[in-house]
Amino acid sequence: MASGSGGPRSSLRLRLLWGLLLPLLLLLSLDAWLTYRRSLAGANAAFDRMLHTSARAIANGISSHGGDVRVDIPYFALQMFESNAAGKVFYRVSDARGKLLTGYGDLPPPARRGAGAPALQFSDADYLGEDVRLVSLRLSVRDMLTLRDLDVWVQVAETPESRRELARSLLLGSLLQEILLVLTLLLIVSLAVSRGLRPLRWLSEQMASRPQGEPLPRAGLPSELIPLVDALNLHDERLQRLLAARRRFIDDAAHQLKTPLAVMQAHAELALREDDAGAQRQQLLRLLASLRQAGHMVGQLLQMSRLEPDNGQAIEMETVDVAALAREVALEWAAAAHERRADLAYEGVQALPVWGNRALLRELLNNLLDNALRYAGRDAVVTVAAVDMPDACLQVRDSGPGIPEAERDKVWLRFYRPAGERSEGSGLGLAIVREIAARHGARLSLDQADEGGARVSVYFPRN
Repeated sequence: MASGSGGPRSSLRLRLLWGLLLPLLLLLSLDAWLTYRRSLAGANAAFDRMLHTSARAIANGISSHGGDVRVDIPYFALQMFESNAAGKVFYRVSDARGKLLTGYGDLPPPARRGAGAPALQFSDADYLGEDVRLVSLRLSVRDMLTLRDLDVWVQVAETPESRRELARSLLLGSLLQEILLVLTLLLIVSLAVSRGLRPLRWLSEQMASRPQGEPLPRAGLPSELIPLVDALNLHDERLQRLLAARRRFIDDAAHQLKTPLAVMQAHAELALREDDAGAQRQQLLRLLASLRQAGHMVGQLLQMSRLEPDNGQAIEMETVDVAALAREVALEWAAAAHERRADLAYEGVQALPVWGNRALLRELLNNLLDNALRYAGRDAVVTVAAVDMPDACLQVRDSGPGIPEAERDKVWLRFYRPAGERSEGSGLGLAIVREIAARHGARLSLDQADEGGARVSVYFPRN
């Protein structure tokens, strides 16, 4: 596998070929072993029959006259011994008591020689430090004078070289045929793999040549590649959304920061021109106010960018007591409300659990309170409420001028500010609230409060 950008690259074709070749070689090895065992068994059966035939040929040359047993080995048997040039052949003829009549006297006797012993026995033995295959044949020889039957044992043994040579010859012929079949199969597999990988090459060409944002076609592709194409199209769609979100952020930042920066530059230049310390101070205070507004706008732009569903960031959810959170946030805004001479209060239940992200819900309340205190004016009454309705509900109400009904659907848009509004603001507060509510599956409502101003309600679904 590739170890890095400059490392060796693995080939899918080679992986497939090796994945097929290794099992084939293992199967070939197993088949070779089984073929050798079968060949050896066949060779043993053939040579056992030859041994039996040799013993029968020797038995045909045995006769008895007056108790004197004579053995005349036929020329046919001698020819059979001489034809086994690859191995050694031994024979032995003995009477029932084991007395040697002719042949190799130290050849092992039959395994069983009693009255109930089989007339034909095959066995493996060790003779002169060599493994031999031994056939023992018992026969009854009628004496021509006494007309009595005498038991005689005829034994023929051979070393296994001829058997193994025959087995190897059979194995070699089988292996040559199987190797030819494997090579032919590999050629067929290689052609099939090349043909099977052709759709991948076509897909790569399509990815390289397609216009930006255009999905890959699914028609005509094998069913195995359809999930890959769908995943690539989904990834490209997410990437396009991320790029679009980045472009929106850059466009918004460029558009919204251009005016504050120009204002700050003008204040700084005017301050440098002033000789009077008081006038210079006034310009610096205006510069500081513009700087704070720009900083607030940058913070809201970044928050808006993070909240967009197209940014690819997931949020962690947990059970949050929004009633306790609302009391905590209201307490944090008490000083700002006091500075604006506003009356900030909390009302509602003591506990109201919802499924959400604590940091984002805090940001939602911060934006609602900032918006209410900023636009409600001085001496206003601002109320934060947590209400246990059929749905969990957070409310922020104020006694300000409110929002005209014709403007209520528009204030949720980014950078929108009602006509004639002079309060400092970026027009992003309620847009951020909308995005946070959407990430929580919450429903928003904007209407007129009993106090006369605006009432923003956020309804959270029950778990």
